[in-house]
Amino acid sequence: MSAVGAAGADTLHIAAPYRDAAEMVPRADMPHGTLQSFIMNSAESRSYSGIRQLDNETTRRRDAQGNRLAAIADQQSEPAPYRREVFVYIPAGYRPGTKAPLLVVQDGRDYAARVAAALDSLIAAHRVPAMVAVLIQSGGGDAQGSERGLEYDTVSGRYAEFVEQEVLPQVTRLYGVRFTSDPEGRATMGGSSGAAAAFSMAWFHPEWYRKVLSYSGTFVNQASPVDPQTPHGAWDYANHLIPEAARKPIRIWMEVGTHDLHWQDPEDSFHNWPLANNRMAVALASKHYDHRYVVAEGAGHVDADVVMHTLPEALEWLWRDYPR
Repeated sequence: MSAVGAAGADTLHIAAPYRDAAEMVPRADMPHGTLQSFIMNSAESRSYSGIRQLDNETTRRRDAQGNRLAAIADQQSEPAPYRREVFVYIPAGYRPGTKAPLLVVQDGRDYAARVAAALDSLIAAHRVPAMVAVLIQSGGGDAQGSERGLEYDTVSGRYAEFVEQEVLPQVTRLYGVRFTSDPEGRATMGGSSGAAAAFSMAWFHPEWYRKVLSYSGTFVNQASPVDPQTPHGAWDYANHLIPEAARKPIRIWMEVGTHDLHWQDPEDSFHNWPLANNRMAVALASKHYDHRYVVAEGAGHVDADVVMHTLPEALEWLWRDYPR
C-alpha cells in the first residue's frame, strides 16, 4: 500500500492482485480461539420486533438509476418474525470473567471465519490485544422496508443500544465472557449497510465504541423510515452531521472499491458508493479525525479479495496503541 497525497495524507490506493494476507491462514502451531453461536428470536427482543419488506407497486418504484424510492413504513413493510444467529469468538487463553476488549461485527455469518482467522494470527503475534468478537447476523432482508435496513441504515443510536442491552448480556450469560467498559477497547465493523451501522454505533455512542472498520460503507440515501433530521440517510453524515458537530473521539479505517455499487451514478442520486465514501473521507479529514481511507482500484462491493488482503492490516491499524 502506498500513500497518495492528491487524495489526502490519510488516503491509500491499492491495486490488484489482491492476494490473501498471510495472517488469514493461521499456522497449526499457534493457539486458536473458539467460535460458537446461538440464536436470538424476535419475540424476545425489546428493540426489534421484526419486519419484512413488502412486494407491491410502492416498493417496486425506482429512480432513473434503479434505486428504490422512499416510502412511508406501512407502505413498504409489515410485521414478521425473525431468527438471528450470533457468533462469538473467544481468544485462546481467555479467563472467564475477565473484562476483554470487544469487536462487534455486523452480518456476522459473512465474517465469522475470516475474523477468527485474522484474530488468531494477530493475537498470537501480539499485534492486537486478545479480544472477544461478537458477530451478529441481521434480522433479514435488505434495504428499505427490511429488518436489516431498519437496523443498519437508520441514522440513530438504536442499533448500538440493542447490542448493548440485549446481545452482549446474552453473550455474558451463555459464555461467561465480560467486556471492558473502556470505549477505547471496543470496536465495531461491517461491510455495506453493516459498515454504516458500525459508524452509527460509534457516532451516537462514543462512550461505548471508538473504533470503526468499514468496507464499502453504505453512506448513501437508504434509510427507512425517512427521518426529517437526516432526509438523505447516511449520506448526511458527510453532508452536515460530521461538519457541524464537534469532533468525536472516533478512529475509523474505511475502504471502497473504484467499481463499487452505482459508481457511475450522478451525485444527486445520493446513491454512489465510491462518491459517498470519498465524501466521508473528506469530511473526516476536515475535522481532523484519526482515519485511514483505502481506495481499492478495480474492486467491487465489499470485495472478498480485498477483505482477505486488508483485514489484518486494518485491525492492527485500529488497535495500534491499545495495550496488548
